[in-house]
Amino acid sequence: MLTQTAPNPFTIDSRTFEPAYLSLHRTGELRRRAEAALERLPHCLVCPRNCGVDRMADKTATCHTGRYARVSSYFAHFGEEDCLRGWNGSGTIFFSMCNLRCVFCQNYDISQAERGPEAPPQRLAAMMLELQKAGCHNINLVTPEHVVPQIIEALSIAVEAGLRLPLVYNTSAYDSADSLSLLDDIVDIYMPDFKFWDPALSLRYVKARDYPEAARRAIREMHRQVGPLKFDEHGLARRGALVRHLIMPGEIAGAEEIFRFLAQEVSPDTYVNLMDQYGPAGRVSDSQFVEINRRITSAEYERALEAARAAGLWRLDHRRSRRSQFWN
Repeated sequence: MLTQTAPNPFTIDSRTFEPAYLSLHRTGELRRRAEAALERLPHCLVCPRNCGVDRMADKTATCHTGRYARVSSYFAHFGEEDCLRGWNGSGTIFFSMCNLRCVFCQNYDISQAERGPEAPPQRLAAMMLELQKAGCHNINLVTPEHVVPQIIEALSIAVEAGLRLPLVYNTSAYDSADSLSLLDDIVDIYMPDFKFWDPALSLRYVKARDYPEAARRAIREMHRQVGPLKFDEHGLARRGALVRHLIMPGEIAGAEEIFRFLAQEVSPDTYVNLMDQYGPAGRVSDSQFVEINRRITSAEYERALEAARAAGLWRLDHRRSRRSQFWN
């Protein structure tokens, strides 16, 4: 007598998968969602900064972004996790400026020093379609927290024109509850960072004391919307949450507390990338940040791995060389 094997809860059949936003598009809800999102701009509360400026009139505050999103670059990116880059790359759109002020930001010239050209909705939609035509596996929105209304507006146009790729929301996790409610059933893959656990250190290094609270709230909601990360039969991520944590010198980020939160308050099945690529960048060379003006050690990385496993996390990202994966 043959016994049936239980289906893998972390897989999705690529033949039946479709991006979440298509269902909203068919009912007209995606267009209504775009209209509702734009109504947030005249008194902006799009992110936890709650600046309240009239961005529809091109007034700006922390993010230095008015009516239209600004885009620094867009291209097929092969530096992301294996499950996103695949063999054709992740269709990455780098938005200029940011609602955080990380002193160590590796994209400092994009996030804080360079505004980049404006991308009205038709142009932003065209970028998404160009990336799809190039064969990218997804649309990867980098630093999107401050331009959620503009993204949904452009997405509505792109879907009308044939966009069918999964949407990746690549965020610092400094997102507002209101923005995440607008993105429900739009985003397929949430990819939040969890940068710091301690409010005082968050104030010092990312200039937002409330960052840890906002990140915990955001990551819980992201997981509620999409669940644990799921892959298709080719190893490509299709839906779910992927959490990144950048390991910092001196273990100042609070990795142990962050991993315990993820395992106990989100899910032990949370897919986590422990990133080891920290290096001095941005303003780190300033004398006031001497304690993080170095790379991390192998011992610091190993302790972070041990902390993740001790917390009960088991789905840890492992990168493979491009030559050894995905070839059918």
